[in-house]
Amino acid sequence: MLKKVAWVLSLIEDLPVVPQHYFKKLVNTDDIWEVRVKSGGESYRLLGFFDGSDIVVLDYAFQKKTKKTPQNTIKTAEERKREYFKRRMENE
Repeated sequence: MLKKVAWVLSLIEDLPVVPQHYFKKLVNTDDIWEVRVKSGGESYRLLGFFDGSDIVVLDYAFQKKTKKTPQNTIKTAEERKREYFKRRMENE
């Protein structure tokens, strides 16, 4: 699974346009994006956000067992995003 995650992250980094099958913005969120990884019948998701136009910060990962992304995982990712930018502003 680790190799598959690394491969998908490499696609996101290298391709000018990444297929939604691997990377998509979640609707009705505070600009949270989802990295989608499937391997051996298992689905994993990494949630994160952009810091500028070139940096993606991944702040939450989980094994997906239902069709919808659980709301509590989205809330956690959004909270971590706010904390990240708050800390960044304090350190500038």
